[in-house]
Amino acid sequence: MSVDTHRETLGFQTEVRQLLDLMIHSLYSNKEIFLRELISNGSDAADKLRFEALTDDALFEGDSDLKIGVRYDRKARTVTVTDNGIGMSRAEVIEHIGTIAKSGTREFLAALSGDRAKDARLIGQFGVGFYSAFIVADRVTLVTRRAGLGPEHGIRWESDGKGEYTVETVERRQRGTEITLHLKEGEDEFLDGHRLRAVVRKYSDHIPIPIVMASESGKGEDEVVNRASALWARPKNEIKPEEYEEFYKHVAHDFEPPLAHVHSRVEGRQEYISLLYVPRHAPFDLWERDRRHGVKLYVRRVFIMDDAEQLLPNYLRFVRGVIDSNDLPLNVSREILQRSRDIDAIRAGSVKKTLDLLTELAERDKEKYATFWKEFGRVLKEGIIEDPGNREAIAKLLRFASTHADNGSEDVSLADYAARMKPGQEKIYYITADSLPAARHSPHLEIFRQKGVEVLLLHDRIDEWLMTHLTEFEKKPLVSVAKGDLDLGGLEDADERKRHEEAAVAHKELVERIKRALGERVKDVRVTHRLTNSPACLVVDQWDVSVNLGRLLKAAGQAYPQGKPILEVNPGHPLVQRLRDERAEDRFADWSTLLFDQASLAEGGSLEDPAGFVRRLNALLLAVSPPSSG
Repeated sequence: MSVDTHRETLGFQTEVRQLLDLMIHSLYSNKEIFLRELISNGSDAADKLRFEALTDDALFEGDSDLKIGVRYDRKARTVTVTDNGIGMSRAEVIEHIGTIAKSGTREFLAALSGDRAKDARLIGQFGVGFYSAFIVADRVTLVTRRAGLGPEHGIRWESDGKGEYTVETVERRQRGTEITLHLKEGEDEFLDGHRLRAVVRKYSDHIPIPIVMASESGKGEDEVVNRASALWARPKNEIKPEEYEEFYKHVAHDFEPPLAHVHSRVEGRQEYISLLYVPRHAPFDLWERDRRHGVKLYVRRVFIMDDAEQLLPNYLRFVRGVIDSNDLPLNVSREILQRSRDIDAIRAGSVKKTLDLLTELAERDKEKYATFWKEFGRVLKEGIIEDPGNREAIAKLLRFASTHADNGSEDVSLADYAARMKPGQEKIYYITADSLPAARHSPHLEIFRQKGVEVLLLHDRIDEWLMTHLTEFEKKPLVSVAKGDLDLGGLEDADERKRHEEAAVAHKELVERIKRALGERVKDVRVTHRLTNSPACLVVDQWDVSVNLGRLLKAAGQAYPQGKPILEVNPGHPLVQRLRDERAEDRFADWSTLLFDQASLAEGGSLEDPAGFVRRLNALLLAVSPPSSG
């Protein structure tokens, strides 16, 4: 049969050229990983064929004995990796190898830093391990045919990795993919059977299908180099730490070891095995909530699907690993998963295992947990909102900055705070702001500093939503220091309360004048007992949208019920005393507006009329200190 070769020479996508250059230069110190990456791709191809063949057995083409082959040719100076998995069509070859048809490509490239170690990690996350072949090869040839297509639909792809590649149609009787690496000068170490076997056993022993090489006996026999059994199905006491690590790198496409893992077998009414990992670093696309990430579903060792969103909730989307069930049907679909009680039980168990792992990490290794929190803390906070059933467990894992820690690190747990509460203190106090400095320097903290009471400093965008759902911890209410009429409870004695009441009465006329001067801009004006150094601050009623949340909603273009702020004034401050003595109503109004604007700026807010603020400020400064005549 003659085959129309339909040969094309195409240029790599710009991003691919950048990746190739980066791959070669970033990973050259660890050249042998090219074999791990190509074998991993072959294993994935075998998994996909098994899955598709569940509904179309003809895809096996009479050969269901899946395997990966590795061979070398000293004379031709080549290393070849083959698989009889799903294979690729012409369109798939161009899509998967010539271009990066993934969302987040720009974000990925923007995240590249020039730091080789960090960039190598990102390369792995992006799933472009095929390009690692160019670390050791100056030319790569790929021949493939997708299962189910005729022999005339074989495809040959070839490139030197410098900008262009050729694609042509060839006849190929065998389904699957064959990748031949034409080695560069100086890479002869990979033309040695013992060396290749050592690399396979080091990185790919966990691959659950056979990896075969020609026997060194010279008799032409093939031998299986790896264990060829599912690592997660083996007893834990038989698995070495480095095997867990290499399996993680395989399932997560990561070049760095994980931070922690949990391996469990559940028996009883439901039987399943889970092997779940917490990565050391966040992927660059962590905040693409619609992009599913990390847990593979198997049924009785047969791969079913990647990134099954029913297995873990969205706030645990950073978790990687596998779940293998004995109870689900082999032809399980995403629709069935959504209605399955078994899946609900697996999900609940997996969430508990993950949260228990994080709890153990927080208790056993604070340094590792600090690494986890830095990378994934903001995502875990989503769980307080999304997972009410585990809210208490998640709350114990939260970490915050606080006035107790001057270094600004987020290492204070709610349990730490509760253990340090002052005698008579009944509440956990916090403040929200759009940055850590804004939170730390807020005037609302003045009375708390004076009394030595700790306040949590919340400055992530999600914190406003977090605190609407996290209202208490171990029966202690969490209270914003910038909302409502401040009630210090047992932290205040009777004399202090009496002085506050007397101050409110003594300055009633001043408060009424300021309220009239500000008009519709405020809901109320009152004497403060929050402030010790500042002249004024803005607060909102207990159930109103906070000033900071209002700013976030406004910036997002979202409508919200806009409550007016309450201005609290400190009658002991010289500015307020100056205001009290002002008899000219127009100047009194300017002073009152100035106090309101200052309080708004101290909250990190913006002014409705900046030019008016400057004009009033200049006029009042000149009135207080007139220019000298000399």
